[in-house]
Amino acid sequence: MFRSAIRVVATASVLAASAFAAHAENPMVGGAPMYAEKNIVENAVNSKDHTTLVAAVKAAGLVETLQGKGPFTVFAPTNAAFDALPAGTVDTLLKPENKEKLTKVLTCHVVAADAMSATIAKMVTDDGGEHDVKTVGGCMLKAREDGGKLTLTDETGGSATVTIADVKQSNGVIHVIDKVLLPKG
Repeated sequence: MFRSAIRVVATASVLAASAFAAHAENPMVGGAPMYAEKNIVENAVNSKDHTTLVAAVKAAGLVETLQGKGPFTVFAPTNAAFDALPAGTVDTLLKPENKEKLTKVLTCHVVAADAMSATIAKMVTDDGGEHDVKTVGGCMLKAREDGGKLTLTDETGGSATVTIADVKQSNGVIHVIDKVLLPKG
């Protein structure tokens, strides 16, 4: 009887520890926990650092898409990244008449794959230091590794650094970036 009780307590301890470890895998983003069992939109709406991105996704009509099955890899610019754009850019993009252009900018941050940072880093290494990443918006990004950090260069030559990697979602993964990636033209 005593051995059974110890076995039950030990099993419960192991299960509790593994449940905690599973929950602890995803980093906090924008002061909010990110849950691997929630989709990209369900998690993003809770990040105080991504309110501009969420507003843009809504304005572009991409909520349903990013709640879909995926898999998606989203390079998610922070509010500060949007704030760094020239004055008035975000307000202009959010206007209904600019929905097509906004959609193009946003979809240049999305890849139709579930690409964790280690996978991207391996592709960069395998390709000799630079890997082409085609987005669902038709943009071509250049992925590189710089001092242990993953960077992405857009079609205009702008460069973003992944500041928080591997935020698992039920339909893919988010990598937080510090700049908005822009399509050419």
